[in-house]
Amino acid sequence: MEDPVRALPPLSRDEFARRGFVVLRAPIISRDYCDLLNARLEKLLRGEYDVPGGAPDKVPAFRTETRTKPGKKPPPLGGPSSRTLQVINCWKADAAFAALVRSPTLGRAVAEVMGWRGARVANDQAWGKPPGAAALTFHRDSPYFDFVPAAVATVWIALDAMTEELGPLEYVEGSHAWGDGRVGSAEQFFDSRDPTALLYDAARREGIAEPEASLVVERLDVPAGGAGIHNGRLWHGSGRNRSRTQPRRGLGIHFVPADARFRDAENGYETLAHRFRDPSGGNALPDHAFPVTWTM
Repeated sequence: MEDPVRALPPLSRDEFARRGFVVLRAPIISRDYCDLLNARLEKLLRGEYDVPGGAPDKVPAFRTETRTKPGKKPPPLGGPSSRTLQVINCWKADAAFAALVRSPTLGRAVAEVMGWRGARVANDQAWGKPPGAAALTFHRDSPYFDFVPAAVATVWIALDAMTEELGPLEYVEGSHAWGDGRVGSAEQFFDSRDPTALLYDAARREGIAEPEASLVVERLDVPAGGAGIHNGRLWHGSGRNRSRTQPRRGLGIHFVPADARFRDAENGYETLAHRFRDPSGGNALPDHAFPVTWTM
């Protein structure tokens, strides 16, 4: 399958270094390709894969047909729910996702703004917020990847037209430069009781007395196919989907430098990625699980 990513405009490395992100409001993939990925996401949620022998690394339990009247087509993502759906590494199970995730155009863009000599895919994550889905707490991506060097960059692509009502991604400008005092845990992604608690605590540790009023937050109100690229240290999150009818779907692709290696596990703790580590103890990232998509 050909690279589905359109030619990207020049990206400012200086702006990226200052703000921690760039926003691509003009679609980088077509509306038709977004529709294809949304249709394929429904298949993945039901365990239907088109890559022989392939499967995502994580798929949520999904039984929407049991709630659908006979003869009726199930609504996208199963219809209204407070539960956000996450599928990890769609590219391993679906050719359309693979063509996008492994796009050399995206790999080059990430490497250029991050100052890397090459880019490697750490994983992808499809996020589906049905109507009524809860907020996702503000967090950083980097702490959840045990690689050296520790640099991470994320490309987030909207698969639906994003409006404030749907709860699109929000970036906190300059927060990639903050210290490492607060990171949270993966379980807190889905803790919607106070999605800004970790963010505001981290800001106060940086000497920002009133973060509620002083932080500069940019919401990604982009059309389907629009995107953002952000530093893995940037604080970001998203609000709840307040729509009663419209789903909110997006794909995040996490990249690391092409020469990244596994970091030794600390205190026996290993991430999901460590299952692919060489049992002989080598720290090299295997290309079949972490493909290099662009090098100089």
